[in-house]
Amino acid sequence: MATAHHRLVLVWADGGYTGSLIEHCLATFALVLAIVKRRDNVKGFVVLPKRWIVERCFAHLMRSRRLVRDFERRIASAEAMINWSLIALMTRRLGRPLRGRG
Repeated sequence: MATAHHRLVLVWADGGYTGSLIEHCLATFALVLAIVKRRDNVKGFVVLPKRWIVERCFAHLMRSRRLVRDFERRIASAEAMINWSLIALMTRRLGRPLRGRG
């Protein structure tokens, strides 16, 4: 996997992914795993840094109805559906008119 994703060097993870996973990622994949933790002194909803990026990506994927459930039997099919969903998102964004011009 390290050779397939050689440009990837940093991965953010939720506070639940602590323990030996940090050392495993560094030793096995040569990846730095940064844990995004919630502060204990904060009450209520707080936007965590970098966490919203992952949550937004999941929200875009869940807009594709087929990705809401795990219908795919093969990983290649699931990867194709994820690519299809993100291509649809990019084409919608590219098709929008630019603001402030014209």
